Amino acid sequence: MGIVAGLDSSSAFTHIVVCDTDSGAVLREGYAAHPVEAKAAEVDPQAWLLSLGEAASGGLLEGVQAIGVSAQQHGLVPLDQQGNLVRPALLGNDRRAQVAAADLVDGLGGRQAWAEAVGAVPSAAQPVAKLRWLARTEPENAQRVAAVLQPHDWLVWQLLGRPARRTTDRGAASGTGYWSAGSGSYRPDLVELALGHSAALPEVLGPADSAGMTPEGLLISAGTGETMAAAFGLGVAVGDAVVSLGASGSVMAVHHEALADPSGMITSFADATGMHLPVVHLSNAVRALRGTAEMLGLDGLEELSALALKSTPGASGLVLLPYLEGERTPQLPHTAGTLCGLRRESMKPEHLARASFEGMLCSLADALDVLRGRGVEVRRVFLLGAAAELPAVQALAPAVFGTQVVVPQPAQYAAIGAARQAAWALGVSQGSLDPRTPPAWQGAAAQVLEPGDELAVGGAVRQQYAATRDQIHPGAFGGRPPA
Repeated sequence: MGIVAGLDSSSAFTHIVVCDTDSGAVLREGYAAHPVEAKAAEVDPQAWLLSLGEAASGGLLEGVQAIGVSAQQHGLVPLDQQGNLVRPALLGNDRRAQVAAADLVDGLGGRQAWAEAVGAVPSAAQPVAKLRWLARTEPENAQRVAAVLQPHDWLVWQLLGRPARRTTDRGAASGTGYWSAGSGSYRPDLVELALGHSAALPEVLGPADSAGMTPEGLLISAGTGETMAAAFGLGVAVGDAVVSLGASGSVMAVHHEALADPSGMITSFADATGMHLPVVHLSNAVRALRGTAEMLGLDGLEELSALALKSTPGASGLVLLPYLEGERTPQLPHTAGTLCGLRRESMKPEHLARASFEGMLCSLADALDVLRGRGVEVRRVFLLGAAAELPAVQALAPAVFGTQVVVPQPAQYAAIGAARQAAWALGVSQGSLDPRTPPAWQGAAAQVLEPGDELAVGGAVRQQYAATRDQIHPGAFGGRPPA
C-alpha cells in the first residue's frame, strides 16, 4: 500500500486529494482559492503556484510517492526562448479571440477542413485561436513566443524544476486546436497559420507515462485537463455518458475512436486512458431554470423544482426552447428562447416551471442524440452539477434521456482522477501495473435512477419538444426525429 496525490488547479481554486494507491480512498484533502479574480481572462501563472503551495500546507503531502496534475483547459501560457513568460496567460473564458477563430476557419478552407485536421472547429477558447489573436493584436509579443504550454503543462514543468523537456498528455493536447486525437500527432502548420511562425510544443505522453521526478524524488505523472481527469475520477467507460449541468451544459461519452464532425457540434477530445471523449457543448442549461425562477418571483431552484412537480408531463402543452443565450447545439448563435403552447389552461406557474425543466433536459437529450447518431453507445448517463440534486431533475431525467441515470455524490472528481493517474504511473514505474490497464479504484458513490414505467411518457415529452423545435427552427438537426 502507498499513497498518491492528485491536484486540480481550476479557474478559481486548487484542490488536492491524497489517496490510497490500492483502493482510491481519499485520506486527506487540501484547498486554497487562487489569489486572483475567478472570472479574469488572463493571469500571471505564479498565482497557480501560490494557491498550490497554500493547499499543500500543513504536511498534506507527507509520505506521498507520486502526484498527478489536473488543470483548467484551453489556457495559453506563452514562453520566450529562455522559458520566461512573454505575457500573462490567456484563460479559457477569454472571448476576445472570436474573430480570430473565424479567421482561422477561413484560413484553412472551412469547418470540414478543421474537423478532418484536428477533430474540432476553432472556437475562441482554444489555444490556436488565442495564438491568432496574439499575432493580430500584440504582434511584438507574438514575435517573442518560442514555446507554448497549457496550464497543466506549465504546472508539471514547474513541479519538475523547469527541465529542458516539456510535456503534456493526449487529453490536454486534444483541446489545443493543433493536435489531432484521430492521428495522435501535432499539426505544426496550424501553429504557424495562427502565430505566423513556428513554436516549440510539449511532448505528448501516454496515459501511464511519467513526466519525471521532482528534485525531492516525487514521481509526477503525465497530468491532463480537468474534463479528462473528472471522467477518469468518475470511472466512466464505454457505454457511459456524462451530462454536466452548469449555466451552460455539456454532454460527453467514452468512445473507441475520434469523431470528425464538419458541423462543429462535436469536439473530439482524447481521454486520460487511451480512449476518446467526444463532447457536445450547449450554451444553455441551468440558466434556463434560473431565468424561469426569476420570472416567477421564486427564491431559488428548489422552489422551482417543487412547483414543477405540481404539474404533469408535457406541462399542459407548454414547451420552452431554452436558447436564451443563442445556442451551440443546434447551431443557432443569434436566436432567442421560445415559449410555445400558451392556452388559458396552460398559463399557470407550475406549468411554466415544468416546461423549464423539460426544455433543459430535452435540449440535453438532443445533444445525446448527436453522439448516438455518430455511433456512440449510451447505456447510462452520469449527471453532474448542483442542479442534478433537484427532485424535478431526478424525476424527469431518466425518462427524457431514455436510460439509467447515475447521480454521483459531490466530490473532487478531477483531483481524484489526477491521483488515479499518479497511482497508475507509479505502479507502472514499479512494475506492479500494466501500462494498458489503470488501477481498479472503487467507483463513485452514487444514486441510481431508472426510467421504469415512465419511459413512454418521456418519449411523448420529447416528441412534443421536437415538434416545436422543428417548427420554430426547421432543419436545426436535419429534421431528425428524436431517438
